[in-house]
Amino acid sequence: MDRPICFIDLETTGVHIEQDRIVEISVLKLNKDWKGKVVKTMLINPGIPIPKAASDIHGITDEMVKDKPTFVQISKSLLSLIGNCDIAGYHSNRFDIPFLDTNFHRVGLIWDWKGVNL
Repeated sequence: MDRPICFIDLETTGVHIEQDRIVEISVLKLNKDWKGKVVKTMLINPGIPIPKAASDIHGITDEMVKDKPTFVQISKSLLSLIGNCDIAGYHSNRFDIPFLDTNFHRVGLIWDWKGVNL
């Protein structure tokens, strides 16, 4: 490996990248020497109601996220954590990565994920 790898998983309010929001993100970052790791799971206040259909899937409710930080509040530290990493995850190329990229753009941050190994 030439750089660290981050395994990413998102839970969201729905599947529409432009209108839905992130309610939880989990990241497992492995250093390129495989000796160090960072594990983070964060609930995120999406700023919109979580539909019952989404809560039924991931178990996260409006009550659980009402006092949690918003994506804009955690976005810079998250980008710092994953920005120089290759990315992996189940179904991440088709959902999690584009969804996360859209959320970074929404708050004015650029994540150059197209330059990393997926």
